[in-house]
Amino acid sequence: MKYRSKAPFRIGLAGGGSDVSPFSDKFGGATLNASINLYAYTTIIPRTDGKIIFRAEDRGEEIEYETSDELPISGKLDLQIGVYNRVVKQFQKSNLSFEMITSMDVSSGSGLGTSSTLVTSVIGAFAEWFKLPLSEYDIAKLAFDIEREDLKMAGGKQDQYAATFGGINFMEFRKDNSVIVNSLKLKTEVINELQYNLILYYTKTSRKSSKIIETQASNAREEKEIPVNAMKIVKDQAYLMKEALLSGELNKVGDILSMSWENKKKMANGISTPFIDSIYDAAIQAGAIGGKISGAGGGGFMIFYTEETSRASVIASISKFGGTVKQYEFCNQGLITWTVS
Repeated sequence: MKYRSKAPFRIGLAGGGSDVSPFSDKFGGATLNASINLYAYTTIIPRTDGKIIFRAEDRGEEIEYETSDELPISGKLDLQIGVYNRVVKQFQKSNLSFEMITSMDVSSGSGLGTSSTLVTSVIGAFAEWFKLPLSEYDIAKLAFDIEREDLKMAGGKQDQYAATFGGINFMEFRKDNSVIVNSLKLKTEVINELQYNLILYYTKTSRKSSKIIETQASNAREEKEIPVNAMKIVKDQAYLMKEALLSGELNKVGDILSMSWENKKKMANGISTPFIDSIYDAAIQAGAIGGKISGAGGGGFMIFYTEETSRASVIASISKFGGTVKQYEFCNQGLITWTVS
């Protein structure tokens, strides 16, 4: 038997960063994101020889252990091992022997929620194997706990929920640590037009988001005026984006992205770079209405909102920087699991 799963990556449209503690704990956070048809995949194949093998196909990495109820976190394939350790501990599994194969459609550190999406996918494969009675909220919360508590990785809360639920969602992160996922029921023509006008561009640069997020969290903890006010404005943009999409006023999307980007850069050092600024400026000069980095910043994917008359010129202008425009479609389904006999 083989147990498989796939979880979608997401584009952050508004509010990103307001889901990071301690800002969300003090002021509450809100984000709006959209899942896309690029995925993190996991396959688990049970074995009978007492071996545990982790293989990341997209990274060309493999690590092997004798079966154990707790495996070391060594800096190599820690996400996969972190999920394994928590599953064994929380669901009282032991003497497991298996091969785990993972892969992703995009590179790590690309700003589409890669780490959280991979963790969600791995949890899904274990849930399929052991028929764990986990709801969508349970899986997302478990993924968050593994990353933030077990592995001590800095980051926000939206990515695990986006990967688990799928679709276009407005998410609220309340002061009591509860999370509410509101699925937006948009008209088909609104979804199609948004998808057509929104360009997803990979800068071919990656970044370690943890340092940026740690600085952002420190700024919130110390209640530094400029970063905190910027975070509040970014949070407000999520509400404005929700209203624009629900009302079909897509002419507002570019301006909201532009306002979000200007304030996001004030949240922490390193969110933008001269290279990213050059790409952004070129896109605007070519006719883009607005845009921003996807994720914590520093590299990875950028998004730009255009109109039909400027779409081609924007693509031509940003392609000169050596990156690639990534084709995608929005997807309604989140984490999917299945068994192969």
